[in-house]
Amino acid sequence: MSLQERADALFEDQKISWPLLGDNWEKLSGARLKHFDFDGFTIHVQCNPKRIVSSSAKVDKVSIENRACFLCEENRPPEEKNVWFGEEYEILCNPFPIFREHFTIAKAEHTPQVIESEFGAFLELSRALPDLAVFYNAPNCGASAPDHMHFQAGNRGFMPIEKELESLKQKYGVLLLESDKSRVTAVNDGLRRFYVLESASRKPLEEMGAFAFRFLRELQHGEEPMINMLSYYDQGWKVLLFPRHMHRPWQYFEEGEKNILLSPASVDMGGTLITPLEKDFEKITREDIEDIFSQVSFSTGHFDRMNQDMKNKMKSNEETFGP
Repeated sequence: MSLQERADALFEDQKISWPLLGDNWEKLSGARLKHFDFDGFTIHVQCNPKRIVSSSAKVDKVSIENRACFLCEENRPPEEKNVWFGEEYEILCNPFPIFREHFTIAKAEHTPQVIESEFGAFLELSRALPDLAVFYNAPNCGASAPDHMHFQAGNRGFMPIEKELESLKQKYGVLLLESDKSRVTAVNDGLRRFYVLESASRKPLEEMGAFAFRFLRELQHGEEPMINMLSYYDQGWKVLLFPRHMHRPWQYFEEGEKNILLSPASVDMGGTLITPLEKDFEKITREDIEDIFSQVSFSTGHFDRMNQDMKNKMKSNEETFGP
């Protein structure tokens, strides 16, 4: 059996053998959904009360130190089973699903969420799970367990950006590199500023990723780069890299009518906003969405600077990226 087939079988089994997942999966079919049309793309909003655990997670240093890590084997419930990806990662079913099939892929060893050394695993995982979009949330960018290295994965086609990507590239994209080996496009659609890395070869992607991670680490004074990433594989990789400016918008911390409990992560950047509270689902407006994205997305100035630096880097390394 392929890894994809084993993961599918695991999820089907866990829906029956793990009541927490089974109950929450059943409720997912009744999740409310609405959409907002922008210029050439759509933003969906899902009301998913079971995601309150993730959206409201305390990820400050003290809170992390004072709780048991729920991704470590010794702290998992006995009903939770796994499938191995290689020797270092375990595929687990997410008991609070956003997708009809939602996985967390956790490193067996308890090590912090650091992407540079694990980007190769991220790419191989998306190749091994072709029916799924694999995603990564950095610390302070949606990771509710920033102390334990992990990815997530969910059904292809759920996030609007997958279907809209080619039109977004045409309408809002600037081509930074095009060769026989790879392509890099910088996209600014007014809400999000992100990069589309495409290649059938792993080496150019690893070089592009390494440059992006170094650039962002320097920009953020040595901290782990603030990014969200999506990846999927179909005769080659498409990796969407969203540099971030801020973890949570001011609305998250407000009280009363101004409060909107929305903590953007990869799925949100992919065009599906997750609201665990019904009052937020009911009241959120197009203007709220624009304001929230303006706070958490990479600034235009930093985006322009990174575009130029990335273009220069790739131009000077034709051996890797191709002429």
